[in-house]
Amino acid sequence: MTVRNSVTPRAAGEVSHFDIETDVLIVGYGAAGASAAYEAAHAGARVLIVDRSGGPGGASAMSGGEIYLGGGTPIQQACGYDDTPEAMAAFLSAALGSGADVAKIEEYSAGSVDHFHWLVDRGVPFKPSMWDAPTWVPPTDDGLMWLGENSWPFVELAKPAPRGHRPTANDFGGKLLMECLTEAAESAGAETLFDTYVTTLVVGDDNTVVGAVARQYGRELTIRARRGVILTTGGFVDNDAMLEAYAPELLGHTKVSAGTDDGSGIRMAQALGAAVRHMSAGQVGISLIPGLAARGMVVNALGHRFINEDTYPGRIGQSALYRNNMGGSWAGDDTAVWVIVDEEGFEEVPEPQRWGVRPTHVAETAAELEELTGLPAGSLTATLTRYNEFATAGADLDHHKAPRWLRPLTAPFAAIDVKAGVRPPSEAGDRRGTGASVFTLGGLHTDLDGHVLDHDGGPIPGLFAAGRAANGLHGFGYISGTSLGDGTFFGRRAGTAAARNA
Repeated sequence: MTVRNSVTPRAAGEVSHFDIETDVLIVGYGAAGASAAYEAAHAGARVLIVDRSGGPGGASAMSGGEIYLGGGTPIQQACGYDDTPEAMAAFLSAALGSGADVAKIEEYSAGSVDHFHWLVDRGVPFKPSMWDAPTWVPPTDDGLMWLGENSWPFVELAKPAPRGHRPTANDFGGKLLMECLTEAAESAGAETLFDTYVTTLVVGDDNTVVGAVARQYGRELTIRARRGVILTTGGFVDNDAMLEAYAPELLGHTKVSAGTDDGSGIRMAQALGAAVRHMSAGQVGISLIPGLAARGMVVNALGHRFINEDTYPGRIGQSALYRNNMGGSWAGDDTAVWVIVDEEGFEEVPEPQRWGVRPTHVAETAAELEELTGLPAGSLTATLTRYNEFATAGADLDHHKAPRWLRPLTAPFAAIDVKAGVRPPSEAGDRRGTGASVFTLGGLHTDLDGHVLDHDGGPIPGLFAAGRAANGLHGFGYISGTSLGDGTFFGRRAGTAAARNA
């Protein structure tokens, strides 16, 4: 979907009458918007949340619900793990990639335990139990999970501790999280207006943002915001024109969104001179089963391993798309990714946890598997031989997979085509695809309190942002839970700052 609405700001002098007046206007009602709304209302401001959809939630409600928290939370302690803000910050600074915002990471890590308690006080439940294996989403209601902290290279940077905190749910927990946050925001006094699409910001003579223009059922609404506007409109993965301009590698893949991440908030702020950061960065959810990958090998189109298979699975996808194939498009045949596993490894993963994935090819020898998959002759044979030598010795000298997952692979071997996706053939039809689900990480440049910054690094008066509309913690890396963690934490900061912006 490509949206090309005009985002040219409207001068306040051109607005003869404001249809609605409030103190703080929040555009977007996901986790960041709800958190900002609660804090602004709690601080005594009159708050209006506007969302283009028919209700709250957005991409947050569709997510797994993991929130990246650490530093010694009660859930970590109950599961027997010690943690510190310093160790958490060290991990995030490395895992979130080049250009990660160290100041925000340190602030977030230092405030993580308090943020955990804030979420619990808003009614978000966490079960004090641990899921101790690689996964996208635990198949249980366990409240703590690893997100790559115990994999190389991170084990060499800080003492490992699991920090994936998941609301108590038997499936994706995003819906439960949003139910708690919306109840909190509206109980605090925040008002809502749905089916309303904000198109333009309204600015005073001094370039201060004083409101917005929206459309509802074909009519125009003007909204005055006496203290500020907070943009929590999400990223821009649904806007192909923006992807083509900023992040062309993400084009042509499945989009992880509620269908409304059109970049509108980013574009409105840019029209006022707002700066952006890391617009080419994106998360790549590769279509593999982490439990199978950890028990086998992941190889590229050359039949070579390119990363330790027990790491956070999103790192495997990013490595495949951005680094492994020298900038090539995932959709091309030169970017094939295969999971190679033996029968023992496949059977160790319970069938419900395989999400319908079945071997694409099965063979008694690596050479036969090369022929079936189209991998270069001798490539998989050499890779498997080297891998088994490392496994026998108990040390992966190439990619440092943890010994827990390092075991010689024995015939018969299976090759699973990542492009086939994770649905069973009966549901998927033609299963060939890109094998990747993506969303954007770049966004508006903001400070620790959510002020949107201009190209000189100064705040644009009256304008704030949080969630994926802002760049937040991230550089060019991603870890599950950092979107919801970043959005709720800095959404709170933006809400408080806007409420005090009298």
